[in-house]
Formats: sequence, structure tokens, C-alpha cells
Amino acid sequence: MTDYQSPWMDEELADLRGLARRFCVEELLPHQQRWREQHHVDRELWRKGGQVGLLCLSVPEQYGGGGGDYRHEAVVLAEQARVGDNAWGIGVHSVVVAHYLLDYGTETQKQAWLPKLASGEVVAAIAMTEPGTGSDLRGIRTRATLDGDEYVIAGAKTFISNASQADLVVVVATTDSGADSPGMSLLLVEADRAGFRRGRVLEKIGQRGQDTAELFFDDVRVPRENVLGGVPGQGLPQLMQQLPQERLTVAVIGLAAMETALAQTISYTKQRQAFGQPIFEFQHTRFTLAEAATEARVARTFVDDCIAAHVRGELDAATAAMAKWWTTERVSRVLDDCLQLHGGYGYMSEFPIAHSWVDQRVSKIYGGSNEIMKEIIARTL
Repeated sequence: MTDYQSPWMDEELADLRGLARRFCVEELLPHQQRWREQHHVDRELWRKGGQVGLLCLSVPEQYGGGGGDYRHEAVVLAEQARVGDNAWGIGVHSVVVAHYLLDYGTETQKQAWLPKLASGEVVAAIAMTEPGTGSDLRGIRTRATLDGDEYVIAGAKTFISNASQADLVVVVATTDSGADSPGMSLLLVEADRAGFRRGRVLEKIGQRGQDTAELFFDDVRVPRENVLGGVPGQGLPQLMQQLPQERLTVAVIGLAAMETALAQTISYTKQRQAFGQPIFEFQHTRFTLAEAATEARVARTFVDDCIAAHVRGELDAATAAMAKWWTTERVSRVLDDCLQLHGGYGYMSEFPIAHSWVDQRVSKIYGGSNEIMKEIIARTL
């Protein structure tokens, strides 16, 4: 394949990519199987990432971050995906939670938490999904009831990434029980508060190294100052404004997985012999890979355009939904074709394609299901 350079890349980002690649090869790649078995990364990894400056890259330096923008986060996420890792939940930590704090938090909340997220001292999670509520955020049943100067949180969450290690959880809850707190709010909950419980780490078919777990809030009390931004009832617009970045992140990771699988499969088919010649020499193989290469290039140019628009502050919800839907559908198709070209070995766990194939399937579900993405797009037509 001809080399392609993303138009938003520059020398600084290329240097960051080199740093991220070395870190991922040295600190992530060797531990993949062990993390799959224990269902979480080593806690020390967070501090190592913070020490080399790979956490919260798009958070201003005044809050301990890297002072960059979304491009910096995308570079690191892509390098993580290229080594086949999805156990280290930096997307949720650095791209999601850090930006809820940065964009909506009070100055006190920013100063209290962002430097600790950037250093890896604190691991962050966001708790949206509930056992009976998936993509429909308006169906949230977790409640935060005002009692004097405290909110009392009661409810349960599931499918929460980073849950078993999180020190800080941004909890989505209804706060409509008081006259001064209508609607939905995001509340900052420290994991050492009484009534906060972690449930079991969930057994998933893919992304097994990621600590996805249940969380329970048994009348957890937090001061009213723990409402994100200090003003209750702002949760739904806060969520809606951040979701495009989350969906672009799903596309960025899926794209990197697609490009990596394609490169691995090209290499494999040129080495693997069948009927006296490399598999690559069969027309079917070449045509399949030609289609996959085209799919990857189209996805790359689309996602690059979305990244550039996002950095300019111009990425709208419908375009982000298009990127998430289109890229995750294509990555599933390309990975399936790549696995097929590996033959029986593609189904063996020692081959990276096997893990990538099952790990990426969930990308059509989380971040808002692809059916929801189509609905978002359709509303603009």
C-alpha cells in the first residue's frame, strides 16, 4: 500500500506517535494475555502513563495536562489499538471524563481532579448505562435526592469501563425531587464514600482485559458541591454535547484496528503457502485485500476530516454519528475478511486477528448503538 499521511499530522504529533508507540510496545503488548485473564490492567500502568505524559493530552497545562488538542489523544489511541490493546481505559479516562470536568466543572472541581487524572494518581469512570437502560438516557432510574446540603444517590449501573479501579466516578442521575434541581445531573462520586459498591467484573466475549463492571449506589451521600458544574439539572445537555467526541473516538480506534488487521493479513498471505504458492497470489485473496484497503482508505479520509473539523470546533452530532456508524460497520466487515484469509489459524487465540475480530464487535453497540446513529442522522435529513 502507498503511504498515507493524515493532513492534520505535524512534526510534534509525529514525535508523540513515536513516544506512544514505544510505550505501547514496551508496556502494553507484553501483558495482553495476563490482563485478559485477570480482567484489568496493572494499577501501576496508570502512573507510568502519567509519568511519560500520555494521559489527558488535550487538557490545558494549568490543570496538569499536555496542553494539546484532540489530535494528540487520537494519536495515542491509535497506537494503543495498533498493538491490539483495549484493556487500558484511557479513552474513558482522558477523552471522556477529563473533558466533562474541563468543559463543565467548577474551577474547584477542575483543580481538585484534573491534575490527578493527568498524573495517573486517580483513575476515572463515567456511569451512564443501567441494567434496564441502554441507549435511552431519558430512562435513567438512578436518583439523587437533595437532603439538606447533600445529595443521596440510589441506583445501579452496569457495563461501566474502568469500574473496578476507578477512584472517581461521574454518575448520571435524575435530580428532579427538589424544586431547585430539575431534570438530570452529573455527580462526582469518590469511590471511598459509604454506600458505594463495586459489583462483579463482567465476563465479556471480547475486550476481556478491560475491567467492565457493575456499580451500586446504596444511598451514597455527596455534598451538593459535587454536582458537575455546581448547577443541577444540566446533565442531559452536558451529555449531548460530549457524545460527538466519544463517537469520533470509537471511529478512531476502529480505524486503527482495521488498518492494523489489513497490514497483518497482507503480511500473512504473502508468507503462507498453499498449492505451491503464497496465498496472496490467488486472485480471490488479492481482490479481497484490494477491497479492504479501499475501505480502510475511505474510512481514513473520512475520520481525518472529522478530526480536523472537531479541532476547529465544527464537528456536528450527525457527522460524528456517521463516522461512528460507518467506520464500525466497515471494521467488522474487514476484520471478518481478514480472519477468513488466515484460514484455521485465524480462529486461534495466538493470532492477533482472532482477538481483534471479537474485540471490535462491540464497537457497533457502545457509544450509542449503530441503530441510534442512523436515527440521529435521519433527523437531519
